[in-house]
Amino acid sequence: MSVYRDIAKNSLWKQNPILGQLLGLCPTLAITTTFVNSFSLGLATTLVMAVANFAVSSLRSFIPFEVRIPIFILIIAALVTVVQLAMNAWLHDLYLVLGIFIPLIVTNCIVLARVEAFAAKNSVAMSTWDGAMMGLGLTAVISVLGFIREFLGQGTVLGGIDLVVHGAKAIQVLPNDYPGFLIAILPPGAFFVLGLMIAARNWIDARANERARQRLVQVQQAPA
Repeated sequence: MSVYRDIAKNSLWKQNPILGQLLGLCPTLAITTTFVNSFSLGLATTLVMAVANFAVSSLRSFIPFEVRIPIFILIIAALVTVVQLAMNAWLHDLYLVLGIFIPLIVTNCIVLARVEAFAAKNSVAMSTWDGAMMGLGLTAVISVLGFIREFLGQGTVLGGIDLVVHGAKAIQVLPNDYPGFLIAILPPGAFFVLGLMIAARNWIDARANERARQRLVQVQQAPA
């Protein structure tokens, strides 16, 4: 169980796909204008990553090393196609909003990187867990980013929820006459908010490292 805890901690925080590795920035900056858009794309990516890792780990003994990358991409593309067709059938309005960023999951560096670096070398259970945790790490970051941008830019929460739940409405948090902070819902706003999130993560890590260093010094200086 400690191995699975380490994978979760590594995926959600230490090597978070966005805050730690700065991968997948194109959809991160483009689609995170609302919480609903961000969360939906994150869940779709998580599903693809978990199933892709499962499939590659299951078949790794049968995949020739020389052609592994094309086969990995083929598996990911097939899964993305299934997700795309399912969203088009059951969540058509949301599918239209997310647009090209659903099929672009195929080219997302995060997905292929985990398949190549982890799933191709580890057991099925660990690989599936790693894919799911990496996807959830991505989902958490882009969801928070979408929440902040939507709140600052429009003064609402859950904008576009009617695309998922028929008849539901966004929650107007700020007054109706709130003019909106335009830059928050533009790509530069995404850069600013993401930069602040990365800075906050680095500050938390620095504080934790300093506390660990101080505890080590105290242990070393303690009388035997």
